[in-house]
Amino acid sequence: MKKCPNQKENLKNCTCSYYPCDRKGCCCECVAFHRSVSQVPGCFFPPEKEKTYDRSVTCFVSCFK
Repeated sequence: MKKCPNQKENLKNCTCSYYPCDRKGCCCECVAFHRSVSQVPGCFFPPEKEKTYDRSVTCFVSCFK
């Protein structure tokens, strides 16, 4: 994975609580990864749902019903 020139700045606003993630702060890599597995990145979820690590589209939609 190529080093993101914005990673340090992006980390200030990254709400992903998944500690071992190697894409933290690399937003374009994160979005691309989650799209490739039909998921939504954690930063799109409300904090209480993000902590469940359920990144499914179904879970995302249920947050806003």
